[in-house]
Amino acid sequence: MMKFRFRRQGTDPQREKIKQELFAFNKTVEHGFPHQPSALAFDPKLELMAIGTKSGAIKVYGHPGVEFTGLHKDTTAVTQILFLPGQGRLLSLLDDNTIHLWELVAGAPREVGGVKREGVVCLQEVDSYSLPGRPGIESCSATRVTVLLLLRSCDLLCMGTEGGGVYFLELPRLSLKDNQTLLQDQVTQSLPDDYRCGKSLGPVESLQEHPQQSGKILIGYSRGLVVLWDLSTRHTEQLFLGKQQLESLVWERSGNLFVSSHNDGGYSVWAVTNGNIYSHQPVSSTIPYGPFPCKAINKILWRTTQTGSPVLLYSGGMPRASYGDRHCLTIQQDKHHVTFDFTSRVIDFFTVHSIDQEKEFDEPSALVVLLEEELVVIDLQTPGWPSMPTPYLAPLHSSAITCSFHISSVPPKLWERLVNAGKAQQGRWPICGGKNLAPPPKQQELLLTGHEDGTVRFWDASGVALTPMYKLSTANVFHTDCDPCDDPQGASDDPDMQQEEEWPPFRKVGCFDPYSDDPRLGIQKISLCKYSNKLVVAGTAGQVIVLGLSDERSDHLVDVSVVDLLQDREGFTWKGHDRLEPRLKPAPFPPGFQPLVLVQCLPPASVTAVALHAEWNLISFGTSHGFGLFDYHRRNAVLARCTLHPNDSLAMEGPLSRVKSLKKSLRQSFRRIRKSRVSGKKRTITTTPTSKVQEANAALAEQEDVAPIQRRIEPRSADDSLSGVVRCLCFADTFLRDGTHHGPTLWAGTNSGSVYAYALEVPGVGLGRACERGGAGESSVCVEALLGKEIQLMHRAPVVSISVLDGRGKPLPDPYEASQDLAIAPEMTNAHSVLIASEEQLKVFSLPKVSAKTKFKLTAHEGCRVRKVALVVFSSTAQEDYSEHTLVCLTNLGDMHLFNIPGLRPQVGKKCVPNESQVQSGNCIIIWLFFSTGFYLISPSEYERFSLSAKVLTEPLCSVQLERPLEPTPASDGMMTQPQANGTHKNQMGQAEEEPPSSLSSPILDTPLDSPLSFADLTLDSTGEITAEDVRDFLTTVDEAENNLKNIKEEEGRSTGILIN
Repeated sequence: MMKFRFRRQGTDPQREKIKQELFAFNKTVEHGFPHQPSALAFDPKLELMAIGTKSGAIKVYGHPGVEFTGLHKDTTAVTQILFLPGQGRLLSLLDDNTIHLWELVAGAPREVGGVKREGVVCLQEVDSYSLPGRPGIESCSATRVTVLLLLRSCDLLCMGTEGGGVYFLELPRLSLKDNQTLLQDQVTQSLPDDYRCGKSLGPVESLQEHPQQSGKILIGYSRGLVVLWDLSTRHTEQLFLGKQQLESLVWERSGNLFVSSHNDGGYSVWAVTNGNIYSHQPVSSTIPYGPFPCKAINKILWRTTQTGSPVLLYSGGMPRASYGDRHCLTIQQDKHHVTFDFTSRVIDFFTVHSIDQEKEFDEPSALVVLLEEELVVIDLQTPGWPSMPTPYLAPLHSSAITCSFHISSVPPKLWERLVNAGKAQQGRWPICGGKNLAPPPKQQELLLTGHEDGTVRFWDASGVALTPMYKLSTANVFHTDCDPCDDPQGASDDPDMQQEEEWPPFRKVGCFDPYSDDPRLGIQKISLCKYSNKLVVAGTAGQVIVLGLSDERSDHLVDVSVVDLLQDREGFTWKGHDRLEPRLKPAPFPPGFQPLVLVQCLPPASVTAVALHAEWNLISFGTSHGFGLFDYHRRNAVLARCTLHPNDSLAMEGPLSRVKSLKKSLRQSFRRIRKSRVSGKKRTITTTPTSKVQEANAALAEQEDVAPIQRRIEPRSADDSLSGVVRCLCFADTFLRDGTHHGPTLWAGTNSGSVYAYALEVPGVGLGRACERGGAGESSVCVEALLGKEIQLMHRAPVVSISVLDGRGKPLPDPYEASQDLAIAPEMTNAHSVLIASEEQLKVFSLPKVSAKTKFKLTAHEGCRVRKVALVVFSSTAQEDYSEHTLVCLTNLGDMHLFNIPGLRPQVGKKCVPNESQVQSGNCIIIWLFFSTGFYLISPSEYERFSLSAKVLTEPLCSVQLERPLEPTPASDGMMTQPQANGTHKNQMGQAEEEPPSSLSSPILDTPLDSPLSFADLTLDSTGEITAEDVRDFLTTVDEAENNLKNIKEEEGRSTGILIN
């Protein structure tokens, strides 16, 4: 009879202390490009840039690694940002008509990496102001702020409104100066009668201070009127009677001229004179892309140079009929004319130029353009105005991210070769303010992202700034319509050549391109061996490419091998997309990773799992039809196993199929419902010994005294669609044949809870028969695979992960680590075990017998399912030489659970992903770092970086040299929190969560026992346990055969299935 004895242990103070030294959950920094940017500002003195977003976040950037984040209390769009130059203060205008003052404040000294860091600052809101409505007017729209201007003295803020009034705030107190208010009526009285005509001047569109004379400002109204107003005398200096709707204004450096841009696609140059108060006509007026109707020029800048010809920069102005849908910015200087064509909307832009009043010219050095999906920087000092590579804020979503992979402790040689392969144009980054106080990274970390367009991008993830290093394109391996070369700085981009070819002289700039010409190129899985420099990339059309790193350009033909996973099985017809056609002629490949061999799976379904073992020269890959094993050194297929169930019809249609029948889908759904209702009755009708075991398991599961964390697992039907999908693959050197001889093995887990274990015979590896053959060289001996064991989980939950543990219960080292003394050699004297994680439960089996040792079942009443699993090393903050291997799993609810191994005792739990739909919809991509850090997507363009370790923490630690003394932060504990943007600081009710970063809480102390976070340490005594998995052993040794002969009588009358609940 089955026995379960649960022994609830009390809280161990010593263990709780160790947990606090090991585990701590912190969201540290956000990588990537801010989602939905809405405002831009630049401090020329501190060389800092600020970006505001529609979610109410403000992000300040400087030198790579210098970042500050601030969050408004309400998730309201930021419409405008202004820096108080040199002071470390900035003003933000929100869509709800409130103005907020932010300051960089000093934090308490912090100890980072054993070194005490002083001068660390953070961004904090100190005050806010809302402009009241005018008396007698019911609506407050008249006082809605449309534009802000900060005077050079930094003590007065001018606010233009929709009602045409200009209001003034005293800084930094944010107090309104009523005696300075300029209403539209006062301006109208100075206008000639023929210009008034009873019409309103419209909202204030632009405010600009005179570059040479303080206290004089230009006020531009929507109707076209521009007023030069003297604040000290409170009278009009000059009126410029424009007749075209105004968009923006800009002064020429001397103050003798200013330029206005208009909604008809033109701009006008006006002269400022002292003689006549009225100016009816501009000096010149131009529609650069006329004469046909053009779109408005939204913003214009005029910069002077020593060469004599000014640089004119403006956004918009395209001909409506021909290029009205283009997002463009134009640069003109003398005869040079370039129209930069972007793939997303222009939000704002500024130039980096000289602000010294003693200098005569602006001399712009760079143009910074904030787009809706990326940041583009143009070098204005280099002929041709090329774009500059960005050390941060690179668009992760230049093409939709489809998969990710992370490598820690990258060898220096590999790192250097990647840097050389992706070396871009070098130039001084213009936004370089602040100082990064974070210690240099102890190791180099590499993040790889696969994209829908068939590219793999390599990122430096060692610090706060996520820097692009190298881009690999797989499109040139196949015949497609895609152009693998998207370098915008090619020979065809010469501005003089383009001017002769077309007008306007367009030049494509930026790397954001969300459209894929062929979705079959999409990257689905990535695996990289950092010691052998071998890379495996698998795609949507069943293509698996093995690549090697080369420092030289190469023209060669890629070897192609086809693996049929169906194995000529009858009754299956692939209805999905066709395979990609490989090139039949040599193709050019630039320095970097170059393809060695292409393995094409048939049918060409999307690859769902890959595994690479470079030491054995083997790769394994799985699809919805089965899995295969390929020797890329000898270029031959070793194994092809079909995992399809006879009812897996959906697996034959593919993700891009257009022939799916709604009627057929409904019929299959009703069949599954009907089978689930009668499945219990069918099990009771049978009279086999197995049915009695199932009855016993069912009766036990119904008992009420089962521990709160235990629950009944509903068995899934074997007829479910897509049950043959291969979810995970794993190579391991372990004991599969018997307990004395170990060797290479391959493990595969499927969507239906099936696990296949193959014993591999690799020439020169292990003690297999291949090493015992005489007279034949290794080159003539092929790798062989023999099915060793097949495990079927009774509840048929998808297998998420498979990991083999050595005799000490530690994960096996990666390929080459043990052989090159880069890691501790695995324990091979004691018995190994295998950890199988399904969506329903975690279980450890002993090897080679495959008998259950321990398990943990997840609570079901909240729909908890395992989505991601990883084995992570946690180091102690108190003891340098103490660390623990821990199993970390993420559920579909966004919770993070930690278990020790191999005992699977729950340690701690924490809510990680705030939006459960991100996990459930698959939009949340988690990448685990070996040293307890990870990422997840919080928006299409941003990764949230988090840490589970109390010791390893990557966060911004910055200082800025200001013209004012730094004020200490009011935080009492000295801990500074880096706020999280894009609404991640909001809960579902829209209220701010006041939760400081802290150690991962022990669920024993602060959660009810019936909660899924209730991780009371439970000891499960499974003595005499009846099991519920069906394990079939296909390999027997001589010793095992003798033991089987002795135990034949004991086995008679029993089913071949061993059941583990």
